[in-house]
Amino acid sequence: MRIVSLLPAATEWIAAFGAADDLVGRSHECNYPPSVRSLPAVTSAGFDDTGDSAEIDAVVKDTLQQGLSLYDIDMEALRSLDPDLIVTQDQCDVCAVSFSQLKDAMATWGGDAGPDLMSLKPATFKEVLDGALRLGRRIGRATDAMRVIADGELRLQRLRSLLGMDRRVDPESLPSVACIEWLDPLMTAAHWMPDVAEHAGARCVLSEKGEASPRIDFDDLRAQDPDAIAIMPCGFTADQTVADLDRLTSRDGWRGLTAVQNGRVAILDGDAYFNRPGPRLVRSCELLASVVHRTDDVLSTPIEDGERIWLEETPQAAS
Repeated sequence: MRIVSLLPAATEWIAAFGAADDLVGRSHECNYPPSVRSLPAVTSAGFDDTGDSAEIDAVVKDTLQQGLSLYDIDMEALRSLDPDLIVTQDQCDVCAVSFSQLKDAMATWGGDAGPDLMSLKPATFKEVLDGALRLGRRIGRATDAMRVIADGELRLQRLRSLLGMDRRVDPESLPSVACIEWLDPLMTAAHWMPDVAEHAGARCVLSEKGEASPRIDFDDLRAQDPDAIAIMPCGFTADQTVADLDRLTSRDGWRGLTAVQNGRVAILDGDAYFNRPGPRLVRSCELLASVVHRTDDVLSTPIEDGERIWLEETPQAAS
C-alpha cells in the first residue's frame, strides 16, 4: 500500500504499527519519527506561522474570515506519488488539512476514481485509540495496532499503580491542573486532555472532556487557582513556549497562584506530546503526572531534553 499522511498523529501511528515503509508522502507538519522527514511534503502553510501567540492568532482569524484555507495542497506532487490511501482529519481547520478541503481538492484529480480517503476525528482518549485501531485495520496492520495499544495500556497501568490509582479514587480528591493550550488569547486544552489528566492522577479544570478547547479569562484561572499548571501551546515546542511565556506570567496575580508558589508549573512540548492524538499520548500522561505530583518516579524512561522545562528554570524566572 502507498500511503500519504496529511496528519502528524496518523503518521506516528502508521510508523508505530511497522508500516513506515508504506508512507510515500506527508504533510509539512509530519516530523516524527525523524525518518519521515525525508518523505516529500505535499502541503504547506498558507499563512505566516512564525510569530508569537497573538500574531499567529490574528493571522489565523484574518485568513479564516476571508474564507481562505490555512493550508495549501500541492495536487501535482500528490498525484505524482500515486497513493492508494490519503489520511487526514475532520476535527480542526487550524490544526491540519481538513477532510472537506481534501475532498474539494480531489475533485481536480481526474482520470480514475483516485485514492481512498480516510479521516480521523477523535475527541476523547478512547476515541483516539478506536481511531488508531481503525487505521491499523485499514492499512492491514490490525495485529500490530492491537499490540502497540496493549503496550501503551500496560504503561498506563504501571502509572496508575505508582499513583495509587489502581483502586477506586474519588475524582474530586485528585489534585487540579490547568492545561494551557494557547497563551494569547488564553485557552485551555480540552478534547482528550481531561482523560490524559485522569491517567496522570489529576483532574482538569476550565475544560471539558470531548469538547473543543475553550478561551478563558485570566480571572477564570485565578478563581480556579489550580494545584498545578501545565503550559503546552498547540504546535509549540517547549523552547518556543519559553520565548512567549511572558504573555502569561506578566499578568497581574500570576505570582500569587498556588501552582506558582508551590513550584508546580512546567512548560511541556505541546507539539510532540499533547496536541497530537498519537501513540506518544502515553508519554504525555507520564509527563503531566511528573508536573502535577512533582516527581520523576512516574516516568518509564528518564526525562529528555525539550520534554519539560520547570518555570523556575526559564530565563524569565531567572530574571
